[in-house]
Amino acid sequence: MTIPALEARTLLNGLVMGESPRWWNGRLWVCDWGARELLTVDMAGCRETIVAVDALPFCIDPRPDDRLLISAAGQVLLLAPHRQLKSHADLSSLSDKPWNEIVVVASGKGRGNAYVNNIGFDFPHGEVTTGIIALVTPDGAARQVADEVAFPNGMAITPDGRTLILAESYGQCLTAFDIMPDGGLSNRRIWAEVDGHPDGICLDAEGAVWYADVPGRCCVRVAEGGAVLARVDVDRGCFSCALGGPDGTTLFIVAADWRGPQGMGQPSRTGVVLTAQAPVRAAARS
Repeated sequence: MTIPALEARTLLNGLVMGESPRWWNGRLWVCDWGARELLTVDMAGCRETIVAVDALPFCIDPRPDDRLLISAAGQVLLLAPHRQLKSHADLSSLSDKPWNEIVVVASGKGRGNAYVNNIGFDFPHGEVTTGIIALVTPDGAARQVADEVAFPNGMAITPDGRTLILAESYGQCLTAFDIMPDGGLSNRRIWAEVDGHPDGICLDAEGAVWYADVPGRCCVRVAEGGAVLARVDVDRGCFSCALGGPDGTTLFIVAADWRGPQGMGQPSRTGVVLTAQAPVRAAARS
């Protein structure tokens, strides 16, 4: 079977390293890790800086009450009115290693719960080990709900709020968990083995996952079980992706030149936001 290859177009230039894109309130929200700022871009390519976030990494996801959560430096922050950052949860007692992606349950019994993952070692120079996933409840309580994940990265939750899908970058797989009524995770299983290193992910309305791949310089759409359904190849590393736009069929990709861990201290503005026309719209969030 011929795998459809989608064409990418540039929406925005001039980022250092974009991550954790989310389509929310009619705009794409992006974390520029290199510039340490949260920004938005509309479909015309007009950008706006929302707030500085003095952390690396930091990631975002909106709550069902239309407020934004930010995981940053061992904290979960809430973007309050007037663009103030307020503390919501403290994760430092669970791990002093870097916290990475965050995803919020938009529907079901766990509505409003958030999951945040931790890579478990000091990237890029620390001894490699496995990481964990933490649950953060709407009242700010936090506890560990999974462990032994191989460089946890992007996460997505199915529209019914019953399944969490995780990209294990060093495991070269997407892993699924059942979400329990108390927010715990169970029934861990391989959702798909992939030929690459999955980073940020998003879920579409047919239940397929798009994953970004930095060394592969691509985004790939896969079905449960691993069948490749479509891909987008670009000229630089793809760090994450999101589905959105007015009709939910725009695939947004944040990409940048990647010169390996040794290049992280020498930032350059090669970061871009790319778009491609996806075959299936975004999964519903509620």
